Amino acid sequence: MALQVIGSGFGRTGTKSLKAALERLGFGPCHHMHEIIADPGQVNHWQTVAAGGKVDWSVVFAGYRAQVDWPGAHVWRDTARAFPHARIVHTTRPDDTWWASFERTIATLMQRRADLALPQHMRDMLDAWDVMVGQGVFGGDLTDRDAAIEAYHAHTLAVRQELPRERLLLFDVAEGWAPLCDFLGVDVPDEPFPHHNLRADFWEALGGDPT
Repeated sequence: MALQVIGSGFGRTGTKSLKAALERLGFGPCHHMHEIIADPGQVNHWQTVAAGGKVDWSVVFAGYRAQVDWPGAHVWRDTARAFPHARIVHTTRPDDTWWASFERTIATLMQRRADLALPQHMRDMLDAWDVMVGQGVFGGDLTDRDAAIEAYHAHTLAVRQELPRERLLLFDVAEGWAPLCDFLGVDVPDEPFPHHNLRADFWEALGGDPT
């Protein structure tokens, strides 16, 4: 099974909602950080990537039809090449909304992770994320709002410049089903678009909000 949809958007841009939507549309299972939380065996792949090693993307995403969220969003160039027929959905949010969500969830988790009762595989995954994204994308400072938003914009610009227009959808989950279904060539379901991963949802998977 090859990926049919690649999600290149940063975490906290509605990726959990997109995961649910893609699975409802028949593009499941969809990979997300939550799959790594549930499956410690996946962490080794990302440790290899963080160390600059090579992985077989068909093995990393074996059994999945779609991928969204970090860490997969970090390697969109590699997966776009590895799965040339996949379409790319790039989730976006208004700057202030994204930063407010990122700061209260991922940034807080990374700063407080040493104090949290996390399983070892999650500590290992967060260490790998820190190398790939924390250091590689945000320069090691997850508290600098302006620099983080600049990185957020730079990421979207790179995706737009490097991918063929016909492969790419820039998507705000607030737009609902229509643009996503049109892009993927599927019918619009007769039900509300899913909206998931509020702040409480994020921390529930990690044992509770430490703040």
